[in-house]
Amino acid sequence: MDKKIIYTKYEKARIIGSRALQLAMGAPLLIKMDKKDFENIKYSPVEIAKREFDEGILPITIKRPLPGKV
Repeated sequence: MDKKIIYTKYEKARIIGSRALQLAMGAPLLIKMDKKDFENIKYSPVEIAKREFDEGILPITIKRPLPGKV
């Protein structure tokens, strides 16, 4: 059973921003893209990070506090 995690818009922005920074610093891509794809998105690390997020392959997790636990 594959459970889909729902992120808030703030969590999504943080994940994509962190991954875009990694890509800008030279991290390897996690998805296969050809030259035409790169030209379409104008080599933008943010757009690459969005595609990786949409594919669900980013190794970034979010820790949320549980209700009632401090």
